Amino acid sequence: MSAKIEEIVDQLSKLSVLEMSELKKALEEHWDVTAAAPAAVMAAAPAAGGEAQAEAEEATDFQVTLEGFPTDKKIAIIKVVREVTGLGLKEAKELAESAPKVLKESAPKAEAEEIKKKLEDAGGKASLKGL
Repeated sequence: MSAKIEEIVDQLSKLSVLEMSELKKALEEHWDVTAAAPAAVMAAAPAAGGEAQAEAEEATDFQVTLEGFPTDKKIAIIKVVREVTGLGLKEAKELAESAPKVLKESAPKAEAEEIKKKLEDAGGKASLKGL
């Protein structure tokens, strides 16, 4: 790896989550692109009925995604997001407001279902994707 690349990696490693979010937005605006994870694109596609259901039943780890929530439930959802992710108030608020967003990349089935239940009890909509 070149010294220039190493220097950039070191600088990026020192950024806070909020600064990384601002950097992402600035790069998107500068290059007129959207930074979307491939998993998000796949999640947007309609799932094949029984096949997707069978895959979810066989999976042992799940990805938990906050799909959305009514605006009157925003505070309750932010509280759950903070609890699940360990983020600060500002970061949790930004994450919740940018739904649909992955809250947990990989969690055991019981934990993923518990997170989904907490989000739904708070008024939000969540989904699980088997890994």
